[in-house]
Amino acid sequence: MKKHYVIIPVAIAIITVLIYLFYPNENTFSTSSQTLIENQPTQQQSNSHNTLSPQTLIENGSPVLGNPNAKITIVEWGDYQCTYCHLFQQNTQDELIQEYVNTGKANFVFRDFPLNGHDSILAAEASYCANDQNKYWQYHNELYNNWGGERTGWINQKSLDQFATNVGLDLNQFDKCISDKKYEDKVLKNQQFGQEIGIDGTPSFIIFNDKTITKVVGAQPFSVFKQVLDTI
Repeated sequence: MKKHYVIIPVAIAIITVLIYLFYPNENTFSTSSQTLIENQPTQQQSNSHNTLSPQTLIENGSPVLGNPNAKITIVEWGDYQCTYCHLFQQNTQDELIQEYVNTGKANFVFRDFPLNGHDSILAAEASYCANDQNKYWQYHNELYNNWGGERTGWINQKSLDQFATNVGLDLNQFDKCISDKKYEDKVLKNQQFGQEIGIDGTPSFIIFNDKTITKVVGAQPFSVFKQVLDTI
């Protein structure tokens, strides 16, 4: 009879851990990191819809920041209204880019995961309209530098035009791109692909080389990224 008292708590603990690991979270990450897949060939990572490879992970996202031939790629899945995405951009991104991207050790790609609805989709569309004028990253940073919270209405046509002016875009071309919804499908497909490979909140990062893929969740300090990047 005593054995049953041992088995039952262990079973409950296992079930609790499984629920924690696999139940989707939206925009509620704090300071945790977790491995997605480790120490297996990249080409073998798959689910029923997609095979994870360098090509499928970066295609349809932002222009590659840094050396396209770098051995390591960092893919961020983010939302321009997301609080923790903003914190990452303000507190960690610059150091990460300076130490790993600017030195050629890694490159960086942003893919959209607009959890906060229409305004987040609109901001993502605007970033690609800026890319038509070769200013994706300038506009991307301008959005985060002017972050105004989640679902507060700060993303609108007037603010997007002001950001476009700030980075030197042709407003007529930019506004036509927005009104035509030229990149709406691209943004939504980014989110769909993210969901298919297990992204369920922002920011999430997939860091990979030709051998391993690691997932880092949340607005982590630079030290967490350094640990991953120095060991893969």
